[in-house]
Amino acid sequence: MESPVERSGNDFRQPLLDKIPAKKEAEGEERLCIDEMLQRYCGEFGRWQMKHFVLTCLAWALEAFHTMVMIFADQEPEWRCVGSDCRVGSSTCGMDPSSWEWTAGKGSSTVSEWGLICGEKYKVGLVQALFFAGCMIGAGVFGHLSDSKLGRKGSLTVVCIINSIFGIATAFSPNYWTYVVLRFLTGFSTGGVGLTAFVLANEPIGPSKRGVAGMSTFYFFSAGIAILSGIAYVFRSWRELFIVSSLPSLLFLIIVIPFISESPRWYLVRGKVDEAMKLMHCIAKTNGRHIPDGVTLVVDDDVEDKNGERNNTAVEGSLKDVILSPLTRIRLLLTVAISFTVSIVYYGLSLNVVNLKTNLYLNVFVNAVAEMPAFAITAGLLDKYGRKPLSIGTQWFSCVFCLAGFAIWGAGTWKSVRMVAGVLGIFGMAGTYNLLFIYIAELFPTVVRNAALGCATQASQMGAILAPFVVVLGDELPFGVFAVCGLVGGGLAFYLPETLNKPLYDTMFGMHEAESNRGGREEEVVC
Repeated sequence: MESPVERSGNDFRQPLLDKIPAKKEAEGEERLCIDEMLQRYCGEFGRWQMKHFVLTCLAWALEAFHTMVMIFADQEPEWRCVGSDCRVGSSTCGMDPSSWEWTAGKGSSTVSEWGLICGEKYKVGLVQALFFAGCMIGAGVFGHLSDSKLGRKGSLTVVCIINSIFGIATAFSPNYWTYVVLRFLTGFSTGGVGLTAFVLANEPIGPSKRGVAGMSTFYFFSAGIAILSGIAYVFRSWRELFIVSSLPSLLFLIIVIPFISESPRWYLVRGKVDEAMKLMHCIAKTNGRHIPDGVTLVVDDDVEDKNGERNNTAVEGSLKDVILSPLTRIRLLLTVAISFTVSIVYYGLSLNVVNLKTNLYLNVFVNAVAEMPAFAITAGLLDKYGRKPLSIGTQWFSCVFCLAGFAIWGAGTWKSVRMVAGVLGIFGMAGTYNLLFIYIAELFPTVVRNAALGCATQASQMGAILAPFVVVLGDELPFGVFAVCGLVGGGLAFYLPETLNKPLYDTMFGMHEAESNRGGREEEVVC
């Protein structure tokens, strides 16, 4: 499938790999890394990658269901007066409980069923914060497992199983504290869904198509939110909503997972060269291409032993390796800090928009759809200007409108202007949020890619936990905090390297070797 980015003439730069000579083990045998094989023989984004990408990215809609269901399940429903002591337009706090009632009944939300109002209102924020805390822990755990023994597909299968079990079990919570525990456990598995699905969907894609494909994953997340708003509109009981929103995870396990393949890069770094080659032949055949005899895969630090034979042992990597290396350590620290600030702005502005006194279901739907143009514009500019300039530009774009929202005071028309500033602020930050996944994935090699993404996701979840506390600061002050976060995040991105048209490295050694060679002649860099 052609990239949606319009390309004219030959202006689009070819990846660095085109300049790299294939490694030869012996006469008649051609040894290539995965990016080279995709470009020369398999196709970078053909029918096989298209099917694999769409099926895998459906998991993002599942993450949207399990995450955003809290908007509807934990909402404070409307109430009405039934007694003479009731005061319309005032708070229910301090009124006789017999003088008012919930319009849709006690079962419409967790707030109405367990009385999470007035002095108990903090419990709504508590369960939401603990859900994101579970996401933070799960992102680290499954980020490591997907890089090691479980693999990308294995980790995605496990998180979907856990999501199905605890998501449905949440609907039968007998009390608030059971509900809190089950939401934490659901968050634990949800934290691993997006990062494993993202890496699994994008690793079999060639370098010149990977940027736009990676930016397209968030369409599935936004579409999931939009669909969820329709589901919530139909199923008004919070218990029914949890069951209906969790069933797609079970269907995904039964219908979709069997048709998803493991990542060839994971096979390769685990020393399973035969499995990786079998999958590459399948990709080439489905795309109408052919891999000649004598062509085989190697990792980027492939060496021969003293007998001249290839070393097919598994290449290990962990977060410890990332931290010990000065090159990857600074990248990790920067991406963690940027993910944290971006998440505060993204979720903070989202909460500000949702708090508008309008139809909740329509509002959530419109917010989800409004993010999609940001994804399209960012994807269209990604391969023209690169990851680094867009990361800086989108954050500072958001910063400008957050500053406008902070500076604008008053009611009436000015209140509407501040609302527009908030929408444009989230428009810019939605592009950054999407871009970060592809950018971080390209900054780290295969053996530690999901571990690094897991750390960044953990930082993002921490920002999500803190965002509601920023929102309660008042009308204008949150905009000031969001502006500072956007300014700082954009400034930190200046220190990250550009990854446009660079290969996805397999090992730490291969990346270090390439980066050191880049100080001399880039044409000599190996993949």
